[in-house]
Parts: sequence; C-alpha cells; structure tokens
Amino acid sequence: MLKNENLCTKLKKRKFVVTAEISTPKGVDLTKTIEEARKLKGIVDALNITDCPMANMRMSPIAVAHLLQDHLNIEAIFHLTCRDRNLIGLQSELLGAYALGVRNILALTGDDPSRGDTPQAKGVYDVDSIGLLKIISAFNRGYDYNGNKLDSPTEFCAGTTANPNDLRDEALEKLKVKIEAGAEFIQTQPVYDEEILFKFIEKIKNFNVPLLIGILPLKSYKMAVNLNEKVPGIDIPEKVLERLKDGGREEGINIAVEFIKRIRSEVAGIHIMPLGSTNVVLEIISRVDDLVCDFAENNVQMN
Repeated sequence: MLKNENLCTKLKKRKFVVTAEISTPKGVDLTKTIEEARKLKGIVDALNITDCPMANMRMSPIAVAHLLQDHLNIEAIFHLTCRDRNLIGLQSELLGAYALGVRNILALTGDDPSRGDTPQAKGVYDVDSIGLLKIISAFNRGYDYNGNKLDSPTEFCAGTTANPNDLRDEALEKLKVKIEAGAEFIQTQPVYDEEILFKFIEKIKNFNVPLLIGILPLKSYKMAVNLNEKVPGIDIPEKVLERLKDGGREEGINIAVEFIKRIRSEVAGIHIMPLGSTNVVLEIISRVDDLVCDFAENNVQMN
C-alpha cells in the first residue's frame, strides 16, 4: 500500500502536480520499465501507465501499475480503454485494480484497432469514456452499472482527457458531460501555444476541475512537422517549428521548459510524455525554477 499523500488529495490541496508517462512492455520482462520508473521516484507525483496506446498490444496497465506501486512505492494512474472490454470486463477490471491497490484511472474510449498491430481485432465500445466514468462513479457509490449493490464501495480517483486546441462548443460540451459523469481531474493532449491554452482555461473555468497540461518534448523539426501533419488534435505553431530547424533536441527541451514556466501559475500541474526517454523528464524538471528545489531535495533523499 502506498505510504504517501495520494494524487487526488494533492490536487484538492492545490499542490502543483507533476506526472509522467511510462509505456508497458511488449512482452513479460519488466526490468527496463521498473528501472525507468525508478529514476522518477521522488521526482514526479505519479506515473501514467498506458493501455495499449495507438491500439498496439502491450502488457496490462493494471498489472504494471500494481507492480510499480508495490516495488517502488510510486503512485500510478492506469489508463483504461473501452475498446478492448465489454461492460462485464470493464467492471471486472476495475474491481481487480482496486483489490491490487490501484486507485487512479484515466478513462479513455480508445483508439480504433485498425490503427494498431492487430488490425483484425474488433473494438468493443459497449460504452465510451463518458460511460466508463459513470461506471466508476457508480462503483464509488457502491453500485455496479445496472444498479446492483456491491459488497463495498470503491474510492477511485478518475480523470479524463481534453484537447486545448479544440475550442468548439461541441468539444467543450462533451468535456462538461464527462465532468458531470464523475471526472475529478483533466489531463490534456500536448499543447504548445500558451495563448490557445489560456483561452481554453477561460472557457472551462466554471468546471472547477484540476487541469494537468500535456507536455510532449519535441526532439527535432522533422518530428514536429510529422506530429502537425499526422496526429489529429496537435497544433504546433510556426514560431516553435522555426526554433527547431537548427536547435533540435536541446531546443525542444528549452521550448518545454519555457512553456511550463509561463503557464505554471495558471494550472494544477503538468503531464510529461517523454516517448520512452525518462531522462527528458529529469532534464525538464531540473530546469523549471519553481521545481528545482524539490528536484534537488528528492535526489538527495534518493542518494
């Protein structure tokens, strides 16, 4: 069982939260995953454990979340998609996760299986992320999806996603519905333009839900162009692209650090997506002035 103050408690106390994404292995060897996670112990508040992202088969995020919490005493947020499980399976997974001590969930609809490495698989989608949030909310009240009483209620902390680049009324209304369904925090897709982000924050200020901003460090100009062209929902401004033409990875880190400094006072925290490079997370945190003291203190404690 985790010994530290949990994620939702920190958010409710308005503590600035830092989370980072860890990928699950395509196989049974967790050695690399555990070692990468160990580097972040005491540095981040929680690790996000992905659920077969882009519909590519990987180890169960619930198993990985439990093992990381058990081995490292570092809090996890497991992603759960509606793509791979029917209503019975979703509820069964939730009960199993709770029994294993995993309390934080990011509720996702899930990518279409045709995009992944098993394109012949069929998506289930008995419910979408809104339906999953309703299930989690019902569990926390002590009931299953059909209103049957559970032996005891759960105490899950459920989050949802949002895209600050999408300010359409339909997108904002859907986010509102997800919050009404039980989302206790919002984790955004990557955003690179603080003006757009601040417009988004203004639009959702009445939702009164902690907002964790997605930070995806750019490694090169080529990567940035590829994201702009091929990944729906990502919008990288021309001024950022220009800086990457000559700067490469180091400039990508600079851009992330500067962005975090500009938005820090307006949000509940950040969520870093390092794409498998844990050292990037350490570099960014160590260079954000407001987080340097915590970073240094935690490293002393770890050593």
